Amino acid sequence: MRSYELITPEGTKDILFDECLAMRDVEDKYNKIFKGMGYSEVITPGIEFYDVFSHGARKYSQESLYKLSDSKGRLITMRPDSTIPIARLVATRLRDMSLPLRLFYTQNVYENNKLLKGRSDEIVQSGIELIGSEYKRADFEVMSIAVSVLKAYKGTDFRLEIGDIGFFKELVALLEVDERVSEEIRYLIEAKNYPALNDLLDSIGHNDVTKALKKLPSLFGGVEVFEKASKLVANDKIQAILDNLKEFYNSLQQLGLGDKLSVDLGIVNRTDYYTGIVFKGYLSGVGEAVLQGGRYNKLISEFGYNVPATGFAININLVAALVRKLGLSPASKAPDAVVFAEHGHCIDAITFALSLAENGTVAENAVFEDLNDTIGYCKSKNIKTLYIVSDEVKTLTLKDGDYVE
Repeated sequence: MRSYELITPEGTKDILFDECLAMRDVEDKYNKIFKGMGYSEVITPGIEFYDVFSHGARKYSQESLYKLSDSKGRLITMRPDSTIPIARLVATRLRDMSLPLRLFYTQNVYENNKLLKGRSDEIVQSGIELIGSEYKRADFEVMSIAVSVLKAYKGTDFRLEIGDIGFFKELVALLEVDERVSEEIRYLIEAKNYPALNDLLDSIGHNDVTKALKKLPSLFGGVEVFEKASKLVANDKIQAILDNLKEFYNSLQQLGLGDKLSVDLGIVNRTDYYTGIVFKGYLSGVGEAVLQGGRYNKLISEFGYNVPATGFAININLVAALVRKLGLSPASKAPDAVVFAEHGHCIDAITFALSLAENGTVAENAVFEDLNDTIGYCKSKNIKTLYIVSDEVKTLTLKDGDYVE
């Protein structure tokens, strides 16, 4: 029987030293942006009842969830998403607070990505939720903050793609197919499996709607996309969606984005709670979207509190890996000093090391019994200062390869 005690589960990894520093640096940089715009931090439990992710627009397939049971035999899942638990939180503990609510979070999410090779099943996700406003100015705020996040590190290039999930949903509604088929169409578009998509649509029929859905993945680019999309299907609802999206596109160009902003009518997220504007953010050097979000006006109502909302989430792991690669994150460094205790002065040395730390000096307490072993350790790490504690404290400084007073 194989033992798994020395490895981590598929889709997970240990995170070490410089990786941790990079992740904390990214988190701190983003949190500063969120706090500066008036957002308050919340943290939801890492485990939730399965019911939270099993109904309506918040439904996740059982296969995609990590499941367990509690002491009463009730089905529990590790959260695969942060927005849904925050919707639950808003509908229960925060429903009496005045609106709008501005919330941000940084927490782990877990999803079984067995069909998506190379993806992590555990990631750190940071994001914001602006709750209680149905107006466009709320969407502009959220997307403007998304741009600030994407450009937070100088030396990284980014692009923002915007769409409207309503375009896809209206087309599928015109097909009059069941939920299983509409979900299969969505999945094939998201997976960019165009041969299978074309085969499925051909089996449904040959009409303007199936033709439009076949072209959906190619409706990507600049302002010219709106004219192309308008010609596909003559439908007042679809035209209104396109007109609204065009207004967003033109307004966001006031941020000076130029060709960093594009339209993508093929954005069809796996999460089904989006109801309008959707967007994705990319960083050059990362092969997938690092940020995604949009408007979700009906999700919180599924928990009994009817308020609109918009927001986004960003994958901290992907961003941290990029900034490390580009040398934009802090690197781990040796401590400033080591404190060695002569015989009988162990507690004195630890107390002295703690006093150094309290005053901003990174000081290690030496755990070697022999001073020569301590000196060898200090040299191996190029530590500049060695304190020797006895009845008094002696200070040695590294100079020309040796420690001298």
